[in-house]
This record gives sequence, structure tokens and C-alpha cells, in this order.
Amino acid sequence: MQTMALIVKKSQLPNAGKGLYTTTPIKKGERIIEYLGEIIDWSEYVKRVAEDKDGYLFFINKKRCIDAYNTPEHKARYANDAAGLTRVKGLKNNSEYEIIKESCFILAKRDIAAGEEIFVSYTKEYWDCIRYNIKHDLYKTKKF
Repeated sequence: MQTMALIVKKSQLPNAGKGLYTTTPIKKGERIIEYLGEIIDWSEYVKRVAEDKDGYLFFINKKRCIDAYNTPEHKARYANDAAGLTRVKGLKNNSEYEIIKESCFILAKRDIAAGEEIFVSYTKEYWDCIRYNIKHDLYKTKKF
């Protein structure tokens, strides 16, 4: 896997915080970056949610989750979803997650120009859950 020149700066999506950008062109089908972090199981993640120490989890299975919450040096966690809560006209997901065995990578779905932000789908189920939690005010009470 070629190392891409990736930087983290303010996302183009309102209220999304930081975003992941490439400084070099990326060809369709290339692996952009591996999603890295602490390897935990689902039950450990549930404990972290209760402690408000969550937000950067990649779920592979109940026994293997990649938690990047405490590893800000791992840049893949900054890739946002252009199809999330707040959308910006003209911004679409240009990447996808690829799971190989017990690892996760972000893969380019199309050619990506230097300077573009990397956007990857978090899935419809993820956003349905977020909307449910917002609607039922569960973020303030952490009852999920």
C-alpha cells in the first residue's frame, strides 16, 4: 500500500469538526489509509460509551472493534461522511471501507484530486441510530 500524503484540518461539513484531506492525487481503487486504534470487544466499547469515551469506533464483529478514540495520531478516524446529518451541495462520498480479515482500510471509489477531503459512508443504520438518539434526547442522558 502506497503511503498517501494526508493531512487533518477543518472539515467542509458544518459541525463535523476536523476532516481528512489528501495532498496528492489518489487513483480509484487505491487504499488510502488503514483504520487503526486500540483493539477491543463490543462489551468493552459499551462500557466506554457509558463513560462518554467513545466516538471513533469501527465495528468488525463483536469480538473485534477498532477504537481510535484515544489515538488521535491515527488519521483515518477523521474521514467524515458527506451523506450524514448535515449535507453540503456538491460533496459526496468518494471512498468506502474495505475489511480484509481483521483489518479495515479506506479505499478510493473514484479518482480523488489533491486537496480533496476524504468522505466515506458510515452506513444508513449508523445515521438512523444517531437520528433516533437525537430525537429522543439520548445524547444528553447517555441512555444508549
